[in-house]
Amino acid sequence: MSELRLHWCSPLDSGQQKATDKYQAGELDFDGIVDFAREADELGVDSLLMGISYHMPDPLPMIGALVRETSRVKFILAYRPGLLSPTLFAQVVNTVSWMSDGRISLNLVAGISPAEQAFYGDFLAHDARYARSNEFLDVLHRFWRGETPVTYHGEHYRIEEAELGLGYKGGGRPEIYISGASGVAQQTAINFGDCWLRYGDTPEGIAEVTGPLLDKGCRVGIRMHVLARSTRAEALAALDEMMVDPDEKHRAWVTDFVAASDSEAVKNSFRLAASASDDWLSPYLWSGAVAYRGGPALCVVGSYQEVADYLYAYKAAGVSQFIFSGWPTRDEMRIFYTNVAPLIRARERETISGSTSAAISAES
Repeated sequence: MSELRLHWCSPLDSGQQKATDKYQAGELDFDGIVDFAREADELGVDSLLMGISYHMPDPLPMIGALVRETSRVKFILAYRPGLLSPTLFAQVVNTVSWMSDGRISLNLVAGISPAEQAFYGDFLAHDARYARSNEFLDVLHRFWRGETPVTYHGEHYRIEEAELGLGYKGGGRPEIYISGASGVAQQTAINFGDCWLRYGDTPEGIAEVTGPLLDKGCRVGIRMHVLARSTRAEALAALDEMMVDPDEKHRAWVTDFVAASDSEAVKNSFRLAASASDDWLSPYLWSGAVAYRGGPALCVVGSYQEVADYLYAYKAAGVSQFIFSGWPTRDEMRIFYTNVAPLIRARERETISGSTSAAISAES
């Protein structure tokens, strides 16, 4: 049984402080991001997700700089088909693979807001965006399989006799995460991805939907938040402190954004939060920040041991990867990798040891 892979989400700057504040936009504290990435490198974070949205700095140039400031941590580049041609995109990713010794993965996002897509001149509807994503990924795979030249005639892309002089370092290709909750998103993950990435739910809710993907050899990952303290009482106190004086104008903005979204993932996460009892979907899964932060804000809350045990329950449901955030995100990253991750690893070692002992006993 493989280890859970534990990733983190890079913040817009050195770290958001509260779940209920508006996004910090309008300036770029790149020194803070560099410092954050260096600490993630030291803590043993598997990968840092570099998100994409109109209110955020573009992740591509930042990754190009951050790979030279770190040595171990990988970077998951979130990007949308339609912004760049697949040929140019493959060229960029291949270049970063050489700059970073292969420390780049991809999170392909079809888009969650028609209004935001229109900012970039993109007016395709939901399913058409996934059809374009399939073509985009098909072309990328052809480049990374070593096909040359590549000619492709699709509905969304036409490429003639394309060649790239610089391939992906070491051959092969980057790991590919496909985001979304819809059926077309899941099928895209099965056909062209390595891991289906979705927003959170309870372990029981996740187990209901993972089977078809796991049967097809596609892994499952969750994007969510975590808040862990030495005791549950301390965790709940930190939660209460974070919700003091919330920015209700920001909440109204998020409500309007969700109303205009055509994303199944976004709408599902808000429906799930609305079904919660006093903001709790389970004794350890809190939904109170979803109204301010959207689907990723479902948060596992508890003591170090409680959080570790609850996350391990997702592993039993078929989840193999997590991309976490926290509030303040840098402090929570430090807390998680120092106190919770070791408990998860100890649990995994015990499971492997128990399985080995049982196998030996059965043979004898």
